[in-house]
Amino acid sequence: MIKFFLMVNKQGQTRLSKYYEHVDIQRRSALEADVIKSCLSRTKEECSFVEYKDFKLIYRQYVALFVVVGVDDTENELAVYELVHNFVEVLDKYFSRVSELDIMFNLDKVHIILDEMILNGRTVETNKSRILAPLLALDKMAES
Repeated sequence: MIKFFLMVNKQGQTRLSKYYEHVDIQRRSALEADVIKSCLSRTKEECSFVEYKDFKLIYRQYVALFVVVGVDDTENELAVYELVHNFVEVLDKYFSRVSELDIMFNLDKVHIILDEMILNGRTVETNKSRILAPLLALDKMAES
């Protein structure tokens, strides 16, 4: 099961965070700081899977952004690694070359995309057109 999903820039600032199990606010900031430090300090040659306390971290770097996913021992690391790539591809398709600013100024849309892909810590959809369908419908309604 996926425990949390984070997007972080190279300076360690969290741009997106989604938790799939309850974590206190104070513990979240400490957890995020520790997780970010663990992932950002690694080199490109090192593995993208990190054992961390009672769960695993799977991260991927895209230019200036890191996507970090915390999972329990039952989750397949490669499937989550591909899920992260699929998420970024969906963002690229919707925003046509997504950037950190797109995420910052359209956080609600990014959350809609993430919610279409992951429900209660489980992957529910990977088809790009199905993921974008509700968002495109909202965009059409906003135009009218």
